Amino acid sequence: MEIFIFILGTMIGSFLNVCIYRIPQKKSIVFPFSYCPKCNIRLEVLDLIPVVSFLSAKGKCRYCSKKISIQYTLIELLNGLVYLLAYLRFGFTIEFIGYSILCSILIVIGIIDCYHQIIPNFLNIHGIICALIFQAFTLGSFLDFFNYILGFLTGGGFLLLIAIVTNGAMGGGDIKLMAMLGFWLGWRLIILNLFLSFLIGGIVSIILILFKFKNKKDMIPFGPFIVIATILTIFYGNNIINYYIVRFVIY
Repeated sequence: MEIFIFILGTMIGSFLNVCIYRIPQKKSIVFPFSYCPKCNIRLEVLDLIPVVSFLSAKGKCRYCSKKISIQYTLIELLNGLVYLLAYLRFGFTIEFIGYSILCSILIVIGIIDCYHQIIPNFLNIHGIICALIFQAFTLGSFLDFFNYILGFLTGGGFLLLIAIVTNGAMGGGDIKLMAMLGFWLGWRLIILNLFLSFLIGGIVSIILILFKFKNKKDMIPFGPFIVIATILTIFYGNNIINYYIVRFVIY
């Protein structure tokens, strides 16, 4: 079963590459069918086997022999790994399905934000729709729903406050993303997610500046840090919170 889940993840990862390439250009993610971005020739089934096609063609297009970015294979492997981790963590449950879909959306958001410094509303809206469907299957009571509404307000509200105080240092896409995630995670986990996002963002930014990949005036997208923090929160959030309570609150 684990092998099947991983392969399924890589196959969906192949579709994520289409989304990453087309959504910023406001192109349809369904039509036309996959094609080589260098020579525009439509790809056949043999060209679309995740990971295998890239390796068998030695990282080149079979038609024009131009190099294919390794990003495509890395995204396929990453999504496959995330699906496998979700299955090992939650089993074959509604949580596995829901969080796998969320992680796939987040991967697309993170890569697009890295390249273009934007988080398309299209992805945040679909994230909210998926959250509503997910909550419809998992909510136990109205109190549970209130928890996620509070998460929505806490996540988006905190970043909105930062944007107001800093006169726009926080982008609107980040605010909407964190609000959407609050509706997935609830108020407790979204607070942890906020903390981890800023912690990871601060550490990575310092490293980039120290090694002169960036300078202090360069814009560093915050979305990828939110994505990394969210994936950590999904898989280990409750463990982190419980450890904190036992280690620092009870004792």
